[in-house]
Amino acid sequence: MIELATTVAFTIVSIAGVLGAGALLRARTLADRIVALDLLLVILVLAIAVGAVRTRERLYLDILVVTSLLGFLGTTIVARFMERRGSA
Repeated sequence: MIELATTVAFTIVSIAGVLGAGALLRARTLADRIVALDLLLVILVLAIAVGAVRTRERLYLDILVVTSLLGFLGTTIVARFMERRGSA
């Protein structure tokens, strides 16, 4: 049963990833690109979480936390850069 649920979840996450990549390609401003990249990061974290459920490996949870923290740090740094540069 868990295999079916994770397969469905992976399918939904994959569709979300394709739509997120499309949003990234259509983004015109730097802020829109950053939001699209942040969306793709969230989708990646979701995929790692589904992988952790499917394999029941605790290592994936550590990878999930590190990925989330690095994504948050990167988004914060880019937001500060944009604020100082004055681009919106």
